[in-house]
Amino acid sequence: EPTCIIGRHHFELLRRSLRRSMMLSRVFLSSLCLLQLLVSGASFAVAPRLAQCRSRAGTRMSNDADGAAVDMGDVGFVLLAGGTGSRMKANMPKQFLDLCGVPVLHHSLDLFLNRLTDHAKESGKSGPPFVVLVMDPKYQPEYQPIVDNFNGRLAFANPGVERQGSVENGLSKLVELADGSCEYVAVHDSARPLVTIQEISDVITDAKEHGAAVLGVPCKATIKESEDGTLVLRTIPRSRLWEVHTPQVIKIDTLQRGFAKVEAETLEVTDDVSIVEALGEPVKLTLGEYTNLKITTPEDMSVAMSILDERKAQPVNMLA
Repeated sequence: EPTCIIGRHHFELLRRSLRRSMMLSRVFLSSLCLLQLLVSGASFAVAPRLAQCRSRAGTRMSNDADGAAVDMGDVGFVLLAGGTGSRMKANMPKQFLDLCGVPVLHHSLDLFLNRLTDHAKESGKSGPPFVVLVMDPKYQPEYQPIVDNFNGRLAFANPGVERQGSVENGLSKLVELADGSCEYVAVHDSARPLVTIQEISDVITDAKEHGAAVLGVPCKATIKESEDGTLVLRTIPRSRLWEVHTPQVIKIDTLQRGFAKVEAETLEVTDDVSIVEALGEPVKLTLGEYTNLKITTPEDMSVAMSILDERKAQPVNMLA
């Protein structure tokens, strides 16, 4: 299997991934142990882990980037937090659930508003100038103090009926805020609180070279195609499949042209870079990390806690 992966990707991508291998192996083992305890009924095992996370809450996580900072002064961020999270079977949307002492959403807010800026400043560069938080209006009053605290760098946008509408609303607000100063937009799901500074730096670098880029990882699972959900039609070659993550970074004018085409031709798109694909323009695949998981089910929360504990993360409550 490793021989196949090496054959598919350039050596440079392999070099970038090797630095992550030791951390990923430790995370896998700790996550497996935790999930085994949960499956066996020992759900109390989560409590000590959660207590460890909470004891560190309130102090910002250290920078998690290996290389030099990339200038993000022309990149605005759209943070999607308008979902309902029905598969979590919780009494609130998943972005507001507690993850190591703070809401899931706060991990991304701290990253975009604080940690990226601090990392960039260490190299004499600029962090993201603007962040648009796409959020249901009924939750916006609770988060208004954070918006006020960042003096114009953070603003709300209302969600659309579908993801595409939410992204379009967020982009429109970003264009209004930036007034021409941002050339790129980075769209991120708040349900992915584990993305690293290095991943963001890499995908922005690729987007600036190619016009659009998306974080992703080679697909590990065998994928079967079926027409009726009962019988296998065929097995899709895994060597050509990638699981895509966020952020997805795109030139603003490209995304605007894409939205116009999608509306005019009533096209169906599944993610942000699909809009670029509809234009027939290239999208760069940026090698990310398997730890950049999307929190969708209760089991994902347990794995996320394990990863954050392994990183010795110190999440910040942005409302404190």
